Amino acid sequence: MPSVRDAADIIFNLVPTLNSQQDTEIVDLWAANGRILATPVNSPLDFPHWDNSAMDGYAVRYEDVQNSNAEQPVSLEVVAEIPAGYQPKFTLQPGQAARIFTGAVMPSGGDTVVMQEKTRPENNRVFILTTPKPGEFVRLKAAYYQAGTQLLPANTQLNAAEIAILAASQCPQVKVYRRPRVAIFSTGDELVTPDQPLQPGQIVDSNQYALAALVKQSGAEPILLGIVKDNPTALEETITKAIVNADIVISSGGVSVGDYDYVDQILASLGAKIHIRSVEMRPGKPLTVATFSTPQAPIYFGLPGNPAAVLVTFWRFVQPVIRKLGGLAKGWEPVFVKVRSHDELRSDGKRETYIWGSLHLIDGLYEFHKAGGSHSSGNLINLAQTNALAVLPPGETFISSGKDVLVLQLPI
Repeated sequence: MPSVRDAADIIFNLVPTLNSQQDTEIVDLWAANGRILATPVNSPLDFPHWDNSAMDGYAVRYEDVQNSNAEQPVSLEVVAEIPAGYQPKFTLQPGQAARIFTGAVMPSGGDTVVMQEKTRPENNRVFILTTPKPGEFVRLKAAYYQAGTQLLPANTQLNAAEIAILAASQCPQVKVYRRPRVAIFSTGDELVTPDQPLQPGQIVDSNQYALAALVKQSGAEPILLGIVKDNPTALEETITKAIVNADIVISSGGVSVGDYDYVDQILASLGAKIHIRSVEMRPGKPLTVATFSTPQAPIYFGLPGNPAAVLVTFWRFVQPVIRKLGGLAKGWEPVFVKVRSHDELRSDGKRETYIWGSLHLIDGLYEFHKAGGSHSSGNLINLAQTNALAVLPPGETFISSGKDVLVLQLPI
């Protein structure tokens, strides 16, 4: 049975690379939030597009004002006013200045801006009350970006800043990787849908809802295959359908060692290579990971049936796979940070243990607060508002309040 770290190495190395030609689509910029660029983006525009003012003030020639100060201010003739969006059609001559506003194009001959607070206007003249630096408050053309060079590299996730850059570059459509397709189903004779009345011994299938939400949150497209009874024929039909329609298949339940846990044997009968059958972790020990030698070559995750174990194993292993498969070059890996624990944390020390809770900012430092109530893998209720998992390595049975603990950050 591999350790969590070894299992993660095995799993992350199984992730195939999407084809930058075949596995892509063109989307409007309005629909690009969260998508991953498939090709680099260049722009024909310089940024800034022209020399412009970074301040409300006066455009001047530096040589006219290089010795000006409050005691002996230089007086300049104000020959024009330049608002934003206006193209000046004149050249500043010696002894002249132009009133200018933030973002406005610098006039020919002007090379420095004196902020208005350092001036004293009188009629059609302005007195410069400071010694500016050469080029002060002037944003030079192409200072931020030179036209024709790479603006955004491939495999970049498009969030607000990147989308703003693309919009400013007059790039209304972008080529992005398609969303990974993730088939999801739950196994078990005891499962019913939320709209069915419960009979004794039955359980509502919450896992499929949780997994669908997590898959969407990870940037992929869920394919919901419903509840499959503990019947080998039904399971084989569902898995066969899933592996030809999805990049990743996730089932919950049926991967332990019970009489009705058929998933592993069906995977083997379908020619899958099973890489992992269990992991040294709590919760989440029963975990099957397999791949198929088919054109689609999906990765199969057989997650445990208990809801806490489903979420923990998804956060630790499946979500990074989805994000990596989706085209991210970096930032897909799980993020671990060391923080102070507000509560005592306990484990039996036999396996790497994950304790769910939340991070809170206290006096400028993050603290991990353990969720109240039972931390049984079957307790779904206290998983609400979880945004972090404290990690106790094998052999560590106790972390006292106020001590540091390694925490896996979860996406909000």
